[in-house]
Amino acid sequence: MDKILVIDDSSVQTEFLYSMLNDNYELIIRHTAKEGLETAIKGGYSLVLLDIVMPDMDGFAFLKELKSMELTRYVPVILLTSLSDAQYEERGLRLGAVDYITKPFNPAIIKARVYTHIQLYHYQMQFKEQAMIDELTGVSNRRRYDTEGASRWEEAIRFELSFSICIFDIDKFKLYNDTFGHPAGDKVITSVAQKVACRFKRSTDLFARYGGEEFVAVFLGSQAESAFEFLKSIRQDVEDMHIPHSSQVSPWVTISVGGVTMTPQAGDKLEDYLKLADTMLYDAKRLGRNQVVWSGPSREQWREK
Repeated sequence: MDKILVIDDSSVQTEFLYSMLNDNYELIIRHTAKEGLETAIKGGYSLVLLDIVMPDMDGFAFLKELKSMELTRYVPVILLTSLSDAQYEERGLRLGAVDYITKPFNPAIIKARVYTHIQLYHYQMQFKEQAMIDELTGVSNRRRYDTEGASRWEEAIRFELSFSICIFDIDKFKLYNDTFGHPAGDKVITSVAQKVACRFKRSTDLFARYGGEEFVAVFLGSQAESAFEFLKSIRQDVEDMHIPHSSQVSPWVTISVGGVTMTPQAGDKLEDYLKLADTMLYDAKRLGRNQVVWSGPSREQWREK
């Protein structure tokens, strides 16, 4: 069931919308712009119904915030208002709203426009998703990382969140290809990618194939030690698949992981921390592979073995 976020300071208005739409959609109600923004950035919404006139932040400022963030940029917003002047409608549409409905509302019109914009949103997301998917593995591709990784970084700075980034690859993959052949190698890349992808389920997580047998992951809100433990469990998941390998690292296919956790500040660059994660990956390989090496906010280092 599609989720709709309704942001309106009028209880009468939100109850009216709830009674009208609740049979076909899951409605989440918020009565202030601040609460609405905190809810919206958690993701998962197919539409936002937004009142323009609110006490803490007007709908135009809220809309501008919403469209500035990657997680909420493409979610359609319908403005609901008693302001019928054309200049307000023009302003809302220029800021990215998909529709502008003035009070009093006609229930049939509300239902029709809600349905239409949710369907259009799904079509748009379907096309966008296809362009951001790696054809071999079915996980996100390098283009998605390049686009969304930077947006996650900016959101971490804005909301003062811890930010973790890691990079890993399949141990001795060239040897695997040489031994079992490229078709088998493609199957291993796909199996590893899908096994790891299922562990990154939150809307703020990003996992992508970076190139060849190399992958990158970004996630928000975890402290360094918990991020380190999380990737250790993922590394173990891959080993526990028991895909036979002929390397000296392990009888099974394994991965080496390097990562870093920090709370980025304005002026910091994501590229610098990706390089640091890559350095941690180099250390994991240098120390024997099939392990995780992680860097904390004070550049302290955790090693799995």
